[in-house]
Amino acid sequence: MPGSPDFLLRKGLKLSHLRILAAFADTGQINLAAEKIGISQPAASRLLAEIEQIVQAPVHSRTGRGVALTPIGRALADRAQRINIELRDAARDLAEIASGGAGHVRIGSVTGPALDRVLPALRISRMAQPLITVEVIVAPSNLLQDHVLSGRVDFAIGRPAPGVDPHLLQSQTIAEEPVALIVRRGHPLMHRRSLTAQDLMEFDWVMPEPDVPITRTVLARLQALGLPPPHQRLSTASFLLTLALLQQTNAIAPLALAVADAFASSPDAPYAKLPLDLGIEVEPFGLMTRAGMVLPPAARYLADTILSVSV
Repeated sequence: MPGSPDFLLRKGLKLSHLRILAAFADTGQINLAAEKIGISQPAASRLLAEIEQIVQAPVHSRTGRGVALTPIGRALADRAQRINIELRDAARDLAEIASGGAGHVRIGSVTGPALDRVLPALRISRMAQPLITVEVIVAPSNLLQDHVLSGRVDFAIGRPAPGVDPHLLQSQTIAEEPVALIVRRGHPLMHRRSLTAQDLMEFDWVMPEPDVPITRTVLARLQALGLPPPHQRLSTASFLLTLALLQQTNAIAPLALAVADAFASSPDAPYAKLPLDLGIEVEPFGLMTRAGMVLPPAARYLADTILSVSV
């Protein structure tokens, strides 16, 4: 019967069907999906036709822009992608066990925790588990969430989007993130004897787009202080571009305190922290994983190490 656990398997659904569905969902084109899994386009079309016969409904249809998944096709493709990821991770588990602890871990993180939590954890792991290799992607939370759900990373340190389906993504809260205001060394504000929040409104600010958590938090805090949104000629989530702009202008950038401590604490640094605390704290970040996912041993070790880091 349709609701039984093995219904689709008894109807003939195979791993090759799941692979082509997942590839089609990723690429949006049958020929690219075929190329991705190493088969011909006619073979891919045949697999899609077999799937439609199994589920007794269309899984793709022609649109003005080409071919797209139907709602049934999308639902099945989402499951197919998750199954493919789980199979890949199972193979990694076996390889790590067979190699005596070696493994490759892919971590995502927003900038602040990357500096004060991920880096210390990597130093610990290099001593305790030298066979583990690590790839770290530093990006905004919205991109990290997509990377977690797609399997691009094993886990990420960031903030889930409001309203994200808990059946897809789970997050273990770690901590709130205090914010400091950074300028170039020699900025006019650094020479004022008494600095107020109103003084900050004389200069441009550099922040990401308004829907990014740090920008949203900064604007809300300024409003609570009775201040208008600051002048903002440039919006960017690029950390390097922000630093370059600060060095060449009198702009102000709100950055995670961990970032400020790393780049603006030394007397020789080209940047400085403004001696004014506006009490800005971004909503808590956490360790994000796909719901129900069992992390491979090496990834589990690194996740636990990151959670144990004291700041």
